[in-house]
Amino acid sequence: MFQILVQVFRRYALEHLHLRKPGFAILDERGNGIGYVEWIAVVGNRLRVEGWCDAERLALVAPGSRVMVIPSLNRPDVQAARGGNANLGFVLDAPYSAQQTLLSVETGSLRYMQPLSIFDRADLRRGARSLVWPFLRDMIGVVPHAAVWVMRRDPAAKARIKAALGFGDRRPVASMNVELFRDPDKPVAVPVGLTDTRITIVLPVYNAFDLLAEVLDRVERHTDLPWRIIVIEDRSSDDRVRPFLRDWAAKVEERLPGQVILIENEYNLGFIQSVNTALVAASRFGDHVILLNSDAFVPKNWASRLVRPILAHDNVATVTPMSNDAEIFSVPVICTRTPLAAGEADLIDDIALTFEPDAELAVTPTGVGFCMAMNKRYLAMVPQLDTGFGRGYGEEVDWCQKVRLKGGRHLGLPGLFVEHRGGTSFGSAEKLKLVLANNAVISRRYPTYDAEVQEFIRHDPLATPRLALAIAWAAHRQPGGVAMPVYLAHSMGGGADEYLKGRIADDIREGGSAVVLRIGTGYRWQIELHCATGKVRGVTQDAGLMARLLAPIVRRRVVYSCGVGDSDPVTLPDHLLALAEAPGSTLEVLFHDYFPVSPSYTLLNDQGVYLGLPDLTVPDAVHRNRRPDGRSVSLADWQAAWGRLIIAADEVVCFSRDSAEKVAAVWPAAGAILVRPHGMLHAVPHVTPPQGHPRPVIGVLGNIGHQKGVAVLAEMSRLLARSRDADLVVIGNIDPAFPLTPPAVVHGNYQLRDIPDLVARYGISCWLIPSIWPETFSYATHEVLATGLPVWCFDLGAQAEAVRTAMRCGAPGGVIALHEGRAPTETLTDVILSEKEDA
Repeated sequence: MFQILVQVFRRYALEHLHLRKPGFAILDERGNGIGYVEWIAVVGNRLRVEGWCDAERLALVAPGSRVMVIPSLNRPDVQAARGGNANLGFVLDAPYSAQQTLLSVETGSLRYMQPLSIFDRADLRRGARSLVWPFLRDMIGVVPHAAVWVMRRDPAAKARIKAALGFGDRRPVASMNVELFRDPDKPVAVPVGLTDTRITIVLPVYNAFDLLAEVLDRVERHTDLPWRIIVIEDRSSDDRVRPFLRDWAAKVEERLPGQVILIENEYNLGFIQSVNTALVAASRFGDHVILLNSDAFVPKNWASRLVRPILAHDNVATVTPMSNDAEIFSVPVICTRTPLAAGEADLIDDIALTFEPDAELAVTPTGVGFCMAMNKRYLAMVPQLDTGFGRGYGEEVDWCQKVRLKGGRHLGLPGLFVEHRGGTSFGSAEKLKLVLANNAVISRRYPTYDAEVQEFIRHDPLATPRLALAIAWAAHRQPGGVAMPVYLAHSMGGGADEYLKGRIADDIREGGSAVVLRIGTGYRWQIELHCATGKVRGVTQDAGLMARLLAPIVRRRVVYSCGVGDSDPVTLPDHLLALAEAPGSTLEVLFHDYFPVSPSYTLLNDQGVYLGLPDLTVPDAVHRNRRPDGRSVSLADWQAAWGRLIIAADEVVCFSRDSAEKVAAVWPAAGAILVRPHGMLHAVPHVTPPQGHPRPVIGVLGNIGHQKGVAVLAEMSRLLARSRDADLVVIGNIDPAFPLTPPAVVHGNYQLRDIPDLVARYGISCWLIPSIWPETFSYATHEVLATGLPVWCFDLGAQAEAVRTAMRCGAPGGVIALHEGRAPTETLTDVILSEKEDA
C-alpha cells in the first residue's frame, strides 16, 4: 500500500508542481535590449519560458534537444509601451532537463545564446515536498471512490478519483440550475409598480452614424415602460450625425412632447463628461436611469425586464443584460466578443424570454455600461462618473465599486440579450491605450477587484443561461443544410478524445459548432458547446434540462463516441435515440472500444485476459452491469439495449477490420458497418537509432493501465533489473498499483513532438506495445511505427493488424503470441531483442 501511495504522489506532483521565477532582459550582440523573458517555469515535467522578443526565431537548446518558436503572439501591452509591432510574444515549451539549457536568439544572420537560470533537482524536490499536505488532503476525498473501484472496477469511480486528485483538466465546471426555464402555463408575477415605473435613458453619441437610425428606432418600438431619452451629441467628427439627431428629435417631439432631450456639446467632451451632463439633467426627474451606448440594439420588452430586479430585490444598484460583447456578460464565451449577423440577437433573446425572470440573477463584481440600469437611490449617493478616466473605459467600474462600498449590489440579468456592436466610437489603438491606463487606475483604487473578476470567470454563476443562449446562437449560426453535431463522449482522455477533438475542429473549420455530452465527470451530463471563439460548459444530473438546452438544435447529427464511465450506461442508447428523433437528424456510432458489446469494454474476462467475444451463457461478473438502484443487467439485456442503437444507426464506424468483424459477429442485423482507420493525430518524425548506449533500451509509449499491459511491464522490469539484458523506459504514466522496478524509468507526461528528443535522451532502440486487449485502433502503435524503430506487440486486435501491415512493407519488429490470453513475460525480452519475426 505504501508503494502505491508513493507512486500516486509522484503522479500528483507531476500534475500539480508549478515552480516559477522571473526572467531577464534579452540582449542583442551589442548589449541592446530587444525583448524580455518574463517568466521561467517548471510545470510538471515541462519547462516553460514566456516573454516577448523582436527576433526572427527563439529556441530552447539543451544537450540532444532543440525547441524553436517564431515570436508571433499578440502583445498590445508591449506595443503600447514601445510602439511598432504588437506580435512579439512567445511561449517556449519543452521537456524539463536538469542539464544546462540555453536560450538561442536568431535575428538576421546572427545567432547567439543566453543561459537560462533554471531549477535544479533540489528545487524540484522542495516543490514536491510542499505538495505533501495538499496530497494527503485530496486523498481523503478519494477514499469512497477508491472503495467503489476496488469492489466493482467501475470506470466512473476511476474518473472521480482522477478528478479528486486534479489529474487532467482541473478547471471548475458550474452546476446548472434545473429551474432556469419557466413553466409556460404559469403566470409570471409582476413586481408592484413595475408597469408604471418611469425610466430615463441616457444615450451619449459620438459618430456611429450608420447605427443610429436602428438604435433609436428600437428604443421607440421596444421600450415597454414610460420613458424619456436624453441624447448627448458630443460634437461628432461625422457632420451627418447632428442634423440627423435634430430631425429625429423634432419628429418624436411632434408625437410625444417632452420625451426627447437633445444636448449638443459645443466641444467634444468625451464619453464621461457627456454622460455626467445627462445625469445632471436626469436627476431632475427622479427616475431610474438606463445608460445605453449608441451601438446597443435593444429587443422587444427590454426595459421592464432590465428594471424588474431593482424593484423585486433589495439593494440592487445596477442590472446588466447578456450580450455578444459585454465582458463577463458575453455570449457564447465569457469575456470574448462575437459579432452577430442580422437578426441573430433577436433569436437569442427569444430564448432569454423563456427563462424564469428571477432565476440565475448573478451578483457580479461590476456592471457594464453598454446597457446598464442604474438605481436612482445609488445615483443620489454617487451622482457622477469620475472624470479622471479621461475619454472613457473603466469609469463604470469605478462607479460600481463606489456604490458597492455603500451597500449596492450589481446583478447580471440572464433573461435579456442586447446586441452590442462595440468599438465604433473610438479607434482600436486609442481604445487600447485608454484601457491599459485606466485598468491600472482601477487596480490601484480597488486592489481586490481584479481577483474578484477572475473568481467570477472561474466559477461563472451565469453558466446555465450562458450555455442556453450560446446553444441557441450556435444552432442559428450552423451552416445551411448541415445538421449540428451532438457527440456523446467519455471524460477519460486518450485516443478517442484526441479523435473527437479533430472532429470538432473540422466542424468549426467548416463554419459550425458542436455540442459534446460528456459523461463520467461526477455529474450525469457535462454539456459543452465548442465554437470558433472557445468553449462554454456546465454540468447537471437532470436529463430533462439537457434536452431543454438542446431544443433549439432542430437538425442533429447525433454521434456516439464512448460511454465508458457513465453512471447508468444501459440507458444511454435510449437517450441517444431520443436525441436523434428530431426531423432530419442522423445517428452515427463509433467503436473506439467494445463498450456496446460488454460492460467490460476491453473484452477482458474476470481473470483479466482476453479469450474471445464473451459468451452470453457464461456468468462472468465483469460482463454484467449494476444500475444505480442496485438492479443487475445481464450481458444479454445489455447487448439488446445497445443493439437498438446499433441497428438504428445510419452508420456504424469501426477503425480496423478486426473490430468490424467482432461487431458484425455480435449484431448480424446491423446495417452499414464501415471500416475507416484513423489518420495520425500529429506527425511523428522518423528518428535515427541512438548509438553508444551500453544496453538495448525498450521504450513504451502512452499512459499504461491494466488493459494496456502495466502488469506485463511490472514483471518485465523485475526480470530486467536482475538480468540487465536491456533497460525499460515508459514515455507516459503508469497505474501506481504496479510500480516498475528500478532502473526502469517512467518519464511522465509528454507531447508527440518530444519523441525524437526523448528517444535520444533515453537511448530507445525499439518499442513494445504491451496492450493485452484487442484494441479497435491503436494510436500509440502507429506513432511508434512512424519513428522507424522496431515495434513489437501481442497478437491482438488493431495493434497486431498495424504491425503486420508495416512488416509486410519491410518494417522491423514482430507480433508475439499469447498463451491462453497471457503474455510470455519470462521470454518476452528475448523475443523483442531477437531478429524480426512473427513469434
